[in-house]
Parts: sequence; structure tokens; C-alpha cells
Amino acid sequence: MKSLDDIIKMASNVQAELAKAQEGLDKLEVEGLSGGGLVKVTASAKGRIIRLDIDPSLLTPDSKEMTEDLIVAALNDARGRADQVANAEMQKMTAGLPMPPGFKL
Repeated sequence: MKSLDDIIKMASNVQAELAKAQEGLDKLEVEGLSGGGLVKVTASAKGRIIRLDIDPSLLTPDSKEMTEDLIVAALNDARGRADQVANAEMQKMTAGLPMPPGFKL
């Protein structure tokens, strides 16, 4: 069995690696789309919204409600993609770490 000092050192190393991975997630970008690409949202894998691009054809008074719906759909798409990328990156990062059985981040 490992000593308490070894366990504390290992936990500290895991914490440092997780912080580094979280920082890296903010640098990875994903794009959410809706309306066949009429609305595009670029977000970090951490979920921070970076850019919003709306096709000019949607910027008319009579398309307000549809544009709002497309923006919401693109944001949700970006969020889903960010979650997928973040989960994949975290799995890669934790693959080599000694974690207790059944422990999930």
C-alpha cells in the first residue's frame, strides 16, 4: 500500500494535469450550425462563445423569430460539440493517470 505522502503527491499531480487540460480546452474551437449554415456559432471546447455569424439574408424584420430560433439551435449545437470535444480530451488526458476503480471526472 502506498504511503499517505505518495497519495497526496499523486493527487497533487492529478490536480495539476487537470488544470492544464482545462486550460487547453479553452483553446480548442468547435462550430455549431443551424439553418444549413445560415447561423454559425464558434465556441471553445469549454463552452465559451467566441463568434456568431448570421447570414445577411436573415436580417430582415419579418424573419426575426426564425433568426432567433436559428441562433438558439446553433448555440445548442455548439454546446453539444464542445461537450463532445471536452469529454474526448479529458479521456485522453486521464488515460495514463492512476485513478481508483470506478472514478470518473
